[in-house]
Amino acid sequence: MSEHREKLDLKSLPHHYDKPIKFAIIGGTGFYDLPNIKPVARLTVSTPWGFPSSPITISETADGFPVAFLARHGLHHDLLPTDVPSRANIAALKSLGVKAIVAFSAVGSLQPEILPRDFVLPTQIIDRTKGIRPHTFFEKGFVAHAMFGEPFDLRLNKLISESIPTSGFLEQHDSKAVPTFHTKHTTNKGEDLTVICMEGPQFSTRAESRLYRTWGGSVINMSVLPEGKLAREAEISYQMICMSTDYDSWNESEEPVTVETVVGNLKANGANAAKVAAELIRVVTHDLENNISKIGEDLAGSMKYSVSTSPHGVKKELLEKMHFLLPGYWPVH
Repeated sequence: MSEHREKLDLKSLPHHYDKPIKFAIIGGTGFYDLPNIKPVARLTVSTPWGFPSSPITISETADGFPVAFLARHGLHHDLLPTDVPSRANIAALKSLGVKAIVAFSAVGSLQPEILPRDFVLPTQIIDRTKGIRPHTFFEKGFVAHAMFGEPFDLRLNKLISESIPTSGFLEQHDSKAVPTFHTKHTTNKGEDLTVICMEGPQFSTRAESRLYRTWGGSVINMSVLPEGKLAREAEISYQMICMSTDYDSWNESEEPVTVETVVGNLKANGANAAKVAAELIRVVTHDLENNISKIGEDLAGSMKYSVSTSPHGVKKELLEKMHFLLPGYWPVH
């Protein structure tokens, strides 16, 4: 089937879907759809924070379990990392009933053992964005604070770590080494795997890259924040899977990273990203359907009592916006 025909088929899908959708995948650079699962609807969701990066494609597993897919940078990758409407993305998924999100992202490696084309399951984040991205649903007149000591959902992280083998699952491409799936509990001897989130769109200088290594950074990207923070405020379980495309510029034995290098490795990683996603859909949907790991249950209700502002000081229009995200928490008078 041609790419043109595929696009026509997606546009002809129904624009509504009535069942709750508990699981969502956010695709990053080089990962724009789910090729191994049948699409059944294509939704355009309006939120108080605008429209998401792309229409949300709903697909169903063989067992009829729905999965939502959202392209972070747009269907044609026309959004800079800074311009991604993360609040609209997360709010739209929340409105569909999503309880867990696995987000994919291209990253640069900050450690020699994380090779280009390896996959990484991070456990911690260091924020190097510049404060110019809207990073919270709350605002002046409605103040709240969300716990973020563990930025990724530990139960979801554990489920993924136990489901994807360290080696042998990802396919080798051309002459490159067989890719490794790095996790805290397998390849990293119990130590955190930390993703640095920088502003971009330019890549790091060598000096910056070396600094991030001294901080214990494992990989670097431009997308995990504010996405992860907003998911926490929306009480959605969230985990990122990082796809290494290059050694960041710290490695002087390598040429400074170029877009050509990144794109080449992304294309080689495409089959592996789809393979990982297919396995996660099988595992996570089964877990959510049967409430095995109780993913996200500890987040439920966590924001209801996190507001510091007196109810008498909150503006009605702010309450109406938050009612879209967390209905029933704060009555609109």
